[in-house]
Amino acid sequence: MHLSLACLAKPVLHGYFRSSCSWRVRIAFALKGVEYDQVPVNLIKDGGQQLTQEYRTLNPMQQVPAVEIDGITLSQSLAVIQYIDETRPGPRLLPADPKKRAQVRMISDLIASGIQPLQNLYVILKVGAEKMQWSQHFIDRGFQALEPILKQTAGKYCVGDEISMADICLVPQVYNAERFKVDMKQYPTIQRLNQALLEIEAFKVSHPSRQPDTPADLCT
Repeated sequence: MHLSLACLAKPVLHGYFRSSCSWRVRIAFALKGVEYDQVPVNLIKDGGQQLTQEYRTLNPMQQVPAVEIDGITLSQSLAVIQYIDETRPGPRLLPADPKKRAQVRMISDLIASGIQPLQNLYVILKVGAEKMQWSQHFIDRGFQALEPILKQTAGKYCVGDEISMADICLVPQVYNAERFKVDMKQYPTIQRLNQALLEIEAFKVSHPSRQPDTPADLCT
């Protein structure tokens, strides 16, 4: 009975409006049509609200997101997305075809493990004054690998013509690249896919400019 009641409750996303990983989860919820509540965790205010002992009980890594869902708490955005995909109806976020599914995971991991961690807030605060050059270097390094991969796998979206977890990872990473002034003209396939995805409602409603904790001067 306890589990049944937990499954009836709305998921709760503890996240930050501009966090790539939080945005990925918001996109997944939107694509699946899942209603959820948001609890903002400001990564800058009060020295970083993710560093409190209270939040550490939700996510021992003291990062966002943390998602309370079906009576459990999950962190790591790709694990959350795959759980949502496996437990909620709606469009598949990982293809049924094993080869395409492997390609989706490869692209997702390239972004989520090979690019994003090197330019997240914790890292660039450690880097200090060179944070812009540092971030540009590692995003470019990742995109130079990703561009030829996508030329092979992409149709309308990252892998074929169906939206997948790879697309969910791509859009927030391009947003970060633009924040750090990466020259996106070098990556025409990435640009094309990003522009197509930003026209989709799930990507619009989950955008950092439209969240409850978005600062007024960044709202659209």
